[in-house]
Amino acid sequence: MIIDCHGHYTTAPKALEDWRNRQIAAINDPSAMPKASELKISDDELRESIEKNQLRQMQERGSDLTIFSPRASFMAHHIGDFQVSSTWAAICNELIHRVAKLLPDNFIGAAMLPQSPGVDPATCIPELEKCMKEYAFVGINLNPDPSGGHWKSPPLTDRHWYPIYEKMVEYNIPAMIHVSTSCNACFHTTGAHYINADTTAVMQLIQGDLFKDFPALRFVIPHGGGAAPYHWGRYRGLAQEMKKPLLRDHLLKNVYFDTCVYHQPGIDLLTKVIPVDNILFASEMIGAVKGIDPETGYNFDDTKRYIEATQNLSPEDRHKVYEGNARRVYPRLDKALKAQGR
Repeated sequence: MIIDCHGHYTTAPKALEDWRNRQIAAINDPSAMPKASELKISDDELRESIEKNQLRQMQERGSDLTIFSPRASFMAHHIGDFQVSSTWAAICNELIHRVAKLLPDNFIGAAMLPQSPGVDPATCIPELEKCMKEYAFVGINLNPDPSGGHWKSPPLTDRHWYPIYEKMVEYNIPAMIHVSTSCNACFHTTGAHYINADTTAVMQLIQGDLFKDFPALRFVIPHGGGAAPYHWGRYRGLAQEMKKPLLRDHLLKNVYFDTCVYHQPGIDLLTKVIPVDNILFASEMIGAVKGIDPETGYNFDDTKRYIEATQNLSPEDRHKVYEGNARRVYPRLDKALKAQGR
């Protein structure tokens, strides 16, 4: 079985974007604020938006199940206040739940949180709990920078985030550390801000001692871990200078990396530097880079090709990357699959 741990609903019917634009336009005119009930998207529209896009490509490329979450760049936690984020997150998570109900063999949900700059993360707990209890989601996306590229929140190791971590441990779920749209002109959203954030998250976790307080906490760092695997020697050396334990003990018991790396040399490096037990298959499909690589003739985001081609993985290793590690890092996913007889 091939489990893709990183998929976003980037192909939602246009009615969703239209509703969001109305919401944003009404931030300064509350009388014009649309109600969630005004968004009308039928099951047929949802099914069509998936079957012609994500599901078609999954079938063509040979993956079976995607851990599916709302479109990352649409989270846009920097827009409006907590109430705006709360309503928006609830709408987006409900759509993910509906997709997973319509296509349970192929999709299972991960939650967007209603984060807002300067607001206590504990305010996200009701939405998180709803997604676990009512929707049977298997993880969350946690934005370390709700300000959208200005980095106004404390580091991930700060007690500021502990209310979320306590719930993650309670529900035995991991968080994918995933930022949203950049509103800083210096940082292109998917080319800079995303990769910056992945790398920053790794360094923050090295600097702190978070996992002493939460030994069962699990994070997935997307996009191959940003620049961290490429500079693994730098991070091992910095940890040594800081008198931290070896990264295999300090970090890699709790931190995992996905395979959203869009060329063969990148996957070769990732699978050579990072232990196989810490790598989860992912494609981000349909995501930031959808085109065809002129050097190969295949889509950049067809990451299964790179996993198959690398010389660094044995058949047993590939099973871990494709399935075994995801079941271990996402125990609620494993339980759901076993309930389906898979």
